[in-house]
Amino acid sequence: MKALILAAGFGTRLFPYSAHTPKPLFPIGGRPLLDILIRGLEQAGCGAVMVNTHHLNQKIESFLARQSYSISVDTSYEPEILGTGGAIKNAADFWDEDPFIVVNSDIVTNIDFKKLYKFHMGHPYPATMVLCNNDLFNTVSVSREGFITGFRNDDRPVEKYDGLLTFTGIQVLDPKVLDLIPADCFSSSIDAYQKLMASGDKIKAFMPGDFFWQDIGTPDRYRRINLEKLTDRAFGKTRPPADFSTEPAQTTIKLKGDGSDRNWYRITRADHSVILADHGLRLQKAKAEVDSFIDIGNHLLHRGLPVPEILEFDRFSGLVLIEDLGDIHLQAMVNSMPDKQKADRLYESIIDILVKLSVQGAKGFNSKWTYQSSRYDRHLILEKECRYFTDAFLNGYLKLATDFNHLKEDFSKLADKTVLYSCNGFMHRDLQSRNIMIKNGQPFLIDFQGGRTGPIQYDLASLLIDPYVALPLSLQEHLLDYCMRCYRSNISCRAEKFIAGYRYCRITRSLQMLGAFAFLSQVRHKTGFEAYIPGTVRTLAQSLAGAGDTTFPGLSALVPEIQNRLASRPKQTYKKTVKKEIKK
Repeated sequence: MKALILAAGFGTRLFPYSAHTPKPLFPIGGRPLLDILIRGLEQAGCGAVMVNTHHLNQKIESFLARQSYSISVDTSYEPEILGTGGAIKNAADFWDEDPFIVVNSDIVTNIDFKKLYKFHMGHPYPATMVLCNNDLFNTVSVSREGFITGFRNDDRPVEKYDGLLTFTGIQVLDPKVLDLIPADCFSSSIDAYQKLMASGDKIKAFMPGDFFWQDIGTPDRYRRINLEKLTDRAFGKTRPPADFSTEPAQTTIKLKGDGSDRNWYRITRADHSVILADHGLRLQKAKAEVDSFIDIGNHLLHRGLPVPEILEFDRFSGLVLIEDLGDIHLQAMVNSMPDKQKADRLYESIIDILVKLSVQGAKGFNSKWTYQSSRYDRHLILEKECRYFTDAFLNGYLKLATDFNHLKEDFSKLADKTVLYSCNGFMHRDLQSRNIMIKNGQPFLIDFQGGRTGPIQYDLASLLIDPYVALPLSLQEHLLDYCMRCYRSNISCRAEKFIAGYRYCRITRSLQMLGAFAFLSQVRHKTGFEAYIPGTVRTLAQSLAGAGDTTFPGLSALVPEIQNRLASRPKQTYKKTVKKEIKK
């Protein structure tokens, strides 16, 4: 038995994602479709496989060259796409006197190729088409006796059709069919079938009952089937095997998002749930945020940090299923306290985690896991915080028309001092109350994909000046002292250096937050973030005053103008986001 896998197509319906990855290499549950099909044919006893190629052929050939199959797998490059019929004819030298299998490379199926081949060998007809019932693609007419009687796109009147079913792109052909396909030109296998039927030959339909099939020709269908596979495997890790005696109903609830572009969902079966972090389909082969989320998350879990377990993921589709930590953020817990001073013990426990994060997270950390930049350095401070503050907040939000170069001396000095007084370790880079979950009284860190090496004081500044909770200054000073004492027994960093670095990180973090709040409210239309701008400006003013007015004169002089411009802006009203539940 030999087989041809049709893999030459452009994957037009999957653009722009298929521009960098050929459709046959789209992964399902972490494995490329092409590999899944070849392994299925291999297990069925197929002796040799031919893969026709055109679009991004070198990537397909490179992938196959890295695999180890027990059967022969070769490729046939088509300078011009020949269609399904043309590809079958073009492989004429590959075929022998036995019937052969032809299968599309853009389908997910659990078909038993051995059973299919046995079915074909058990009847005298020259072709077998595998059919299923799918309302989106039902175009093949089938008689009650199980023979193909026509195709919806031919000229026969509709009323003469029998039941309509879907051609799955899987077929078994006798070599005699090759005589009906023209050589060296584009043609469809359907053309050959119509010639067969016109000559009086019959085409048998194979319609197995225990059969799964799905075409992944569009992004939506591809992501849906991938999520189904990942979800089944994730629940296999979180639920006891006995729970699978029956198929429980599944519900999917979209969760309220925050500042990122990702979408979040809670998927529940019976009394078990997982969280889906949907990063979206991959637009390019280069490092993506989903990669950092997976790699850094697994690293931190391995180092014993309290982060959610990543249960299943697919980098290409951007789907990551993680442990469900519940709905309680540190923000909600602290803001529900009548006296925030009494949050000291809770924050001390979080600082204990922060110290461990800084030290243990740095051990074995690979800078290749990071997204956009490998470390928190001078360039990042100037471009991702100072320029962000200028462009998004001062000019975009406040319309101050400020020239970045007018503040460049202050910004350069700030960047230099932040780096100079940095006590380096692993940093989360967004360690604020919305990224800390509380489950069974224990804090857990989420949204760690921005992690990298840099000043450990930055995470402490993020935690203490967090505008979502607005901790009293006296509590901030107590926690600064507590954190410094904890670090002394874990890293070598003088107290004076630690405090100085913390003071500068308060400023850089404030600039970053103001840029982010302005961008999210103005460009992403997430207007709820505007409520935190005034408090962040007050923190910036306090931090600049603590550094001394002469240290950053340009920024210090700008603060009153910022405050006046904010005071003159119209007050905003905000609507609450309502969660919608979707039952599957």
